[in-house]
Amino acid sequence: MKYLFNSTCIAVGMFAMANQASAAECGEVTIASMNWQSAEVLASLDKFILTEGYGCDVSIIQGDTVPTITSMTEKAQPDIAPEGWVDLLPDVVNAGLADGKLVEASTVLSDGAVQGWWIPKYIADAHPDIKTIDDVLKHPELFPDSEDSSKGTIYNGPQGWGGTVVSAQLYKAFEAEKAGFTLSDTGSAAGLDGSIAKAYERKQGWVGYYWAPTALLGKYDMVKVQHGVPVDTAEWKRCNTVADCADPKKNDWPKDTVKTLVTKRFSERADGPIMDYLNHRAWSNDTVNKLMSWMTDNQASGDDGAKHFLQENPDLWTKWVSPDAAEKIKAAL
Repeated sequence: MKYLFNSTCIAVGMFAMANQASAAECGEVTIASMNWQSAEVLASLDKFILTEGYGCDVSIIQGDTVPTITSMTEKAQPDIAPEGWVDLLPDVVNAGLADGKLVEASTVLSDGAVQGWWIPKYIADAHPDIKTIDDVLKHPELFPDSEDSSKGTIYNGPQGWGGTVVSAQLYKAFEAEKAGFTLSDTGSAAGLDGSIAKAYERKQGWVGYYWAPTALLGKYDMVKVQHGVPVDTAEWKRCNTVADCADPKKNDWPKDTVKTLVTKRFSERADGPIMDYLNHRAWSNDTVNKLMSWMTDNQASGDDGAKHFLQENPDLWTKWVSPDAAEKIKAAL
């Protein structure tokens, strides 16, 4: 018995030393949590996995796209920006990459951030001929204006959003007014969400601006309408994104690239299993939509959402991590 006790003590001591060594090897890590839901839960997910799976000492700091990525290039802090919308500040990101101050890890949103016009899936299923914006505009009767049923309406976002400007320009470019459609100003994010919820609950027609990933698209099954034309980047910059441009042309809505960014200093320090994880960790809009919908319905925090995701999706996340880390993460849940 004494021998067994001594052996147990030695084993416990060795386990503790191994954990300390693992933590020391990884060291302190700072992760930026941006001020929107998908970025918050991703930061919490990275914290849980790096802490429990790889023994890191992780701190979450609050951030936003421009100040966070600028700080990473100028001060090498924070170490990781899990959800970097790189298309919002391409000059800063490209300069940081060129100067060797930033390193791109995974394209974390595997199918890109998506904006455009959407219709309910039950409309798409009932009318399989409706694929493009031009197809929608042939059927104002399916998307009636609440104030004038002889016309259709396209719901737009509130004033001040970049997406609202683009949507208004596409309304002009596709000659939606000539096709018998009005452009409805929903007034606020809540008004836009409410218009979708109301239509869905009544199984009525709806078409308008929205984006993914979002909790609302995890709750209501919507189909993005195709534009029927390729992306013209020059035309997009010249007119589709400029509110007072008088002659917008038909154009597709470019997808935003969303990448995980890390500082060069951290990538060198974490070269190996940790960077392997950050290079492979990616999820789809559908996965994030459903997760955010669950978080919204349950008033869940980012930490709650991260644990829920890990519990519900082992087939996905175990592919991102080493087998040893996967076992540690499962044990910690």
